[in-house]
Amino acid sequence: MDKKELDLKIQRFDPSLERRPHFERYAVPSKAGMTVLDALIYAKDQVDHGIALRFSCRMASCGSCGMKINGRPRLACETQVADLRASTITVQPMDNFPIVRDLVVDLEPFFSKHAGLAPHLVRKGDPQEQESPSGEYLMTPKELDSFVQFTYCIKCGLCSSSCPTGSTDTLFPGPQALAQSYRFIQDVRDEGLDERLESVDAPHGVWRCHFAGTCSAVCPKGVDPALGIQLLKRHVMAARSPLRRRRSRGGDGAGVFPNPNKELLKRP
Repeated sequence: MDKKELDLKIQRFDPSLERRPHFERYAVPSKAGMTVLDALIYAKDQVDHGIALRFSCRMASCGSCGMKINGRPRLACETQVADLRASTITVQPMDNFPIVRDLVVDLEPFFSKHAGLAPHLVRKGDPQEQESPSGEYLMTPKELDSFVQFTYCIKCGLCSSSCPTGSTDTLFPGPQALAQSYRFIQDVRDEGLDERLESVDAPHGVWRCHFAGTCSAVCPKGVDPALGIQLLKRHVMAARSPLRRRRSRGGDGAGVFPNPNKELLKRP
């Protein structure tokens, strides 16, 4: 940016004291390589200690600094000020989450929905096998490729923040949880297929997704939750079929969907 000072506009709101949010502006010295998180930390440390925000790793791994930046859900730590090409940077908390204070939202409902769809391997044989394994769980490279991109999810909540269904249906699991359900259904080591399908084939489950695609557009890791949800619907329909001609999860019916990180991460 050409300006020596950055105009940072932050939404402030304390639900315990205020009835509605308001914006406050901060002049932050800009510098080469500055991220939005850098600007927020400067405003908090040097101008107003009362600004509430959440961050941790500063390297787009923990997902803690998810927020809305100039109207788009992003990670503040990886968003370069120069890439925004705007004289004013407006920062708001993520949509579809209760606001704790300022830029901090309550992620408990998000993690509860994630946990509710059993995001772990289900094995129905020896219950002690996973704790004390006697051998390896083997899979082919093709079987791994069919779900590996979904393992890159960092649970930042940006996809759920951008989901139009999530803004109107609080019981909808959200794109993150549904995509992770597909990830474990597709994993050939998992044996919980029937239970997983039953949990998503519900009035507020997978069929509430109308494929807006915004979840995939905002993912900072290039994961495609919208794809996972559509493939999850295919599993449900196959299970519903009276012929029940389900192909092997690792076979041709599963398909191979490589991680689209390279293209998605090129966007500003």
